[in-house]
Amino acid sequence: MGGMNLAGLDVIKENIEYERLYSISASDAVLKGEYLIPDTHPDVVKILTVEAKPVITNKEVVQERVYVEGQVEYNVIYLAKEDEGLGVHTISYSDKFANYIDVAGAEHRMVCDAESEVEHINSNIINERKVSLECIFSTKCTVYKKDSFEFVKDIEGSGDVEVKKRSEAFDKLVYEKKFDLSTKASVQIGMDKPQIGKIIKINAQLHKKEVRALDGRVQISCYCKLDILYKATDSRELVPLEDDLFLTKEEDAENVSSSMITDGDFRVAASEYSIGEDDLGEARTLDIEVLVGGELKVYSKEELEIIEDAYSPARNMELKKDDVDMTVLHGQGSNETIVKDNIEPEEGANEPLQILASKGDVVSLENKIVDNKIVIDGIVNVNVMYKTADAENSVANVNSEIPFTTAVDIQDIKTDMKSVVKAWIENLQASIEAHTIAIKAVINASAKVYLQSKKQYISEVEEKEEEVQGKKASITIYSVQKNDTLWDLAKKFNTTIAELLKINDLEGPDSICVNQKIIIPGRALM
Repeated sequence: MGGMNLAGLDVIKENIEYERLYSISASDAVLKGEYLIPDTHPDVVKILTVEAKPVITNKEVVQERVYVEGQVEYNVIYLAKEDEGLGVHTISYSDKFANYIDVAGAEHRMVCDAESEVEHINSNIINERKVSLECIFSTKCTVYKKDSFEFVKDIEGSGDVEVKKRSEAFDKLVYEKKFDLSTKASVQIGMDKPQIGKIIKINAQLHKKEVRALDGRVQISCYCKLDILYKATDSRELVPLEDDLFLTKEEDAENVSSSMITDGDFRVAASEYSIGEDDLGEARTLDIEVLVGGELKVYSKEELEIIEDAYSPARNMELKKDDVDMTVLHGQGSNETIVKDNIEPEEGANEPLQILASKGDVVSLENKIVDNKIVIDGIVNVNVMYKTADAENSVANVNSEIPFTTAVDIQDIKTDMKSVVKAWIENLQASIEAHTIAIKAVINASAKVYLQSKKQYISEVEEKEEEVQGKKASITIYSVQKNDTLWDLAKKFNTTIAELLKINDLEGPDSICVNQKIIIPGRALM
């Protein structure tokens, strides 16, 4: 906070730093490539499924665009010939991508959140030693503009200045930090299951994500559900396992209190595993380490008393006003919804006997504001691997896109407000039901709605050398017009609200009505 002395007036100024939502933009991209099967792996006969995970490694706001770099990690699960039939094998590939997303008016000093999601994967066998992969993915960028402005908060030091104030709400960014969580787990394989020969896939799904503001601290936590599929030693048998890990940490955060608003993005940054032996020398231990990364922000709702207008009956004051674009969080909410569907196996496919692995992702989110609700449409991409009755071709895979609609209640919202929505799978279950695969997914959706407006703030107060226009010699009888306020009349006739209240015996500043006759004092009453 600063101040300046102006001919006996103390002009108190304050500087506010704030962050406003600028733009939400998205762009689709296609990544194609051909990949060789290494010599350590058998020939590919059939591709069961391809899992792809895009990871953003760099993001930067440039003029009119956002530049995003990243890589896609592929896990190709395929069938290969073995002595007793077709067995399941897996191989991993990595490829890089880079693309620009158009954002009108974007500037280098802006910041952005970016995330990529896979919408579709096409795979083909070129020959037994080469496959082609095509990944269609979408990248969404939410751009924020960090800015500041200085305004006149108060004018002190003289009794001849009339000041009109208003209360203004700000979302002040109090704390911002990138974070990482990590945990290790040791999964023991019981004697009722075969030894681990090879890990086919480990799917890590985050759920129950939470960021809590405490007094002087921030607590971050989530669960990571592990769905594991391994191939038995010296066998084609596939064995599913699952575990649920808890990750948490606390960060010291000065100026943070429990009443503040939090926002956090979580993602699985990496997962590593190693197969170990038990006391009998058998491969029955699976050591897993999971690293979760993300960003967190903490906001406080600031209520500031600022000067809306000022004048002086004795001074010729001039106010300079600046327009400032503001974005304030209007409201937020969340909702859980259950999505169900029955997936038919491909025509001619063998009947499913056992679910081996299931994976789902929420993609293609769209939203609109309707009747105090954020209506969210999206798609759950589901991939299920299952065991069949065919002794030779014992494993099959099926994919499905399940549309869903949910809504988040937020009061007093209007269609011209901006909204930011997120959705993820809290729980996914796949089961066999009457020759089909029944899917039940619990979707957690959250929404934030922002009010955008242009506000005027007094940035400078100047005193002119010219004399202030004097009052009339005699009193004036004035008939109150529509939208007149005592403040407006006092300023117009170069008097004060206190004088108008006193001479007209009024109860308060809001006690006048249209066509009411009020007395405006002249010089004789000064």
